[in-house]
Amino acid sequence: MQFCSSRLNISVGACRLKNALDVGSRPYGASVWDRKPGAIVSNSPGAIGAFGANHHLRQSLVFLNVPTMQQPEAYVGHADKLFDEHGKLVNDGTRKFLQEFMQAFANWVETTRS
Repeated sequence: MQFCSSRLNISVGACRLKNALDVGSRPYGASVWDRKPGAIVSNSPGAIGAFGANHHLRQSLVFLNVPTMQQPEAYVGHADKLFDEHGKLVNDGTRKFLQEFMQAFANWVETTRS
């Protein structure tokens, strides 16, 4: 599972994401998240790409027993400048980084399922 989140007040901004994590974790002992490999991509219009939100979400995933990919980390800063008016990613460096991130995640999924 790949989790994408923006930030709000240095935390996870997407309340629906947090609600989905909470609902999926119940009833206790029957979490749908248990042992499913995960990765996090955070973004913000600021320079540090929602670093705080990324790590706050990681804390929740530890409790949910989601083995979360450690490297590479993905903090997408200045996200508001990376897309055109149609929502198309126009920054080649970011595109390359995200492609490499997704390949690393595919490798992580294979590693955790072995």
